[in-house]
Amino acid sequence: MVRFVMALALVAAASLPAQADSYWELESARANARAGGPVSERDAELLDRYGCLSGTRSAFCERRDRRHSSHTERRRRAR
Repeated sequence: MVRFVMALALVAAASLPAQADSYWELESARANARAGGPVSERDAELLDRYGCLSGTRSAFCERRDRRHSSHTERRRRAR
């Protein structure tokens, strides 16, 4: 069963190369954040756009979460 799922995932990734590249690039950026922070501007851009994984203890991710939560709070008050 596991091999079938892995094969299906590979077929899906091969059929959408542009999205697969973006997915792996995002996951790489998230792994770099878990290891201590983004290592490039591209990593920072991807993390800012799509977010870090919950529980990631990185200064960049914590700053991003604070900015995002204050923006959300302002939107709630404006309603």
